[in-house]
Amino acid sequence: MKKGLLFLGLCFGMISMSFANETKLADTSALRDFVGKYKFPDGSVVAEVVVAIEDTAITMSSSAGTSALEKIGDDLYTIVQFQGTAKFNRNADKVVIGVSIKAMGYELEGTKDASAALNQLAWIYIKKNGDLNAIKK
Repeated sequence: MKKGLLFLGLCFGMISMSFANETKLADTSALRDFVGKYKFPDGSVVAEVVVAIEDTAITMSSSAGTSALEKIGDDLYTIVQFQGTAKFNRNADKVVIGVSIKAMGYELEGTKDASAALNQLAWIYIKKNGDLNAIKK
């Protein structure tokens, strides 16, 4: 009886871990759309922000500091440390092209730097796999 319960417990644990890993992969793949550098017009309170994935969450960093982003709607996130919001803007093809930020009394409109997003994805790949040359194969 004890062996049967132990076996069931192990099976349940393995199934739970499998679903957790699938959820993490799904979560991070959805977040990849936002990864990259967003530039703001000259004279803005910050020149740019960088959105990155850390584990299964995203962060936003600028010269003002770094904050976790928490999802509150479609493409809408709370900027936790700055009591604000970030709304990611998409074009007709559903590609993220910019971000609208409202925080600390400021409203900013940033444009996504496409080359920086590719560099960020390459860095994430290298961090996980150790070899960018594997992409070419």
